[in-house]
Amino acid sequence: MAIAPSSLKLTPLGIFLVLFLMFSSLTSKTEAYDSLDPNGNITIKWDIMQWTADGYVAVVTMYNYQQYRHIQAPGWILGWTWAKKEIIWSMVGGQATEQGDCSKFKGSIPHCCKRDTTIVDLLPGTPYNMQIANCCRGGVISSWVQDPATAASSFQLIVGQAGTTNKTVRVPKNFTLRAPGPGYTCGAAKVVKPSKFVSPDGRRTTQALMTWNVTCTYSQFLAQRTPTCCVSLSSFYNDTIVACPTCACGCQNNNTQPGSCVEGDSPYLASAINGPGKSTLAPLVQCTSHMCPIRVHWHVKLNYKEYWRVKIAVTNFNYRMNYTQWNLVVQHPNFDNLTTVFSFNHKTLNPYGTINDTAMLWGIKYYNDLLMVAGPYGNVQSELLFRKDFSTFTFQKGWAFPRRVYFNGDSCVMPPPDSYPWLPNTASKSISPFSLQTLTFWAVLTCLLICV
Repeated sequence: MAIAPSSLKLTPLGIFLVLFLMFSSLTSKTEAYDSLDPNGNITIKWDIMQWTADGYVAVVTMYNYQQYRHIQAPGWILGWTWAKKEIIWSMVGGQATEQGDCSKFKGSIPHCCKRDTTIVDLLPGTPYNMQIANCCRGGVISSWVQDPATAASSFQLIVGQAGTTNKTVRVPKNFTLRAPGPGYTCGAAKVVKPSKFVSPDGRRTTQALMTWNVTCTYSQFLAQRTPTCCVSLSSFYNDTIVACPTCACGCQNNNTQPGSCVEGDSPYLASAINGPGKSTLAPLVQCTSHMCPIRVHWHVKLNYKEYWRVKIAVTNFNYRMNYTQWNLVVQHPNFDNLTTVFSFNHKTLNPYGTINDTAMLWGIKYYNDLLMVAGPYGNVQSELLFRKDFSTFTFQKGWAFPRRVYFNGDSCVMPPPDSYPWLPNTASKSISPFSLQTLTFWAVLTCLLICV
């Protein structure tokens, strides 16, 4: 029986739910979009290399196609749900975090019997007979720009109780990637053309029996609701130092939550860092007005006839984290005239085609690519030398300061634009003795001409 249109009435709660679902469906497609790296993602490639009596041998590789976002210690955690009743007989280059209930197996015991499987990378120093290429770095994966040689991570697994042909095997579901915390959303696995492999001498090409891909994208909003870094500013032409905004990454609440931050000279610092039950993922920051683990300071240092110079300092206020292979991404309209970067590596990103206003900066290997925990060594710094484009260059209205700054791929909190160090008004400066004598001379001369 047809329902009359007049009977389709929604309550206020029903209208709210409909609007919420519509908004969620729209935002879920765009929440992970990064305008500075629109094509950045982590692609998981699953290559079946050989069929076995009850399953197959596969090599799983994660490729980090993000330009500046990497996976740092303690590394990635990959999970999925098997489509049927698959098990993992053995693994090389990685391991399942739980074995699960394998009590029904007699004789050979599988490596993992859980239907919801969670895999981690092996650590450096793993015996060679348990390694494959691109494994065993503790789950750390570099960004594609920063170090292409370490921008992939692989492991091999032998799967049982699975299909033994490309028509009977079933693709796993519900892939998840933690790196090491939340932030990544993975799509469904899609069967693609089998991967091809070229021999070292380049004279023979082989291919996988079956391949599927999973694409995972990052959203800072999903990773955490509070920022992780902030920016402070200063200049040679103004004594004002613009600090990070107050409570940029949270506020001090030692009264209600003791231990939320630690004073640098506190006698309880060591016990707070090494105390029982402390997670290495939870930052323990020095007590500051901004409460950010990372502060990036941009100082307009010098002004030359045809050049101008900037000093950048990155300070770590986190007592629990060494930032390995850290990087900065900075937006400024004068990066198309960047001539020299001292003691940092750099690369222009060109996210908008021909417009070159974005640069990626990172440390030099074995020199300053490791940003130490908070303390006397918890900072790195460099200087940038720009050539002036006189059609656009100015120190007025905050032009000399960056538009946006990212640390390890996360957007940093900038100070309010009206607080930027302002260029002093030359008319308000005190007149030098030489200028005063000159003005007096002309005043006397004018008076003599008029009075005669």
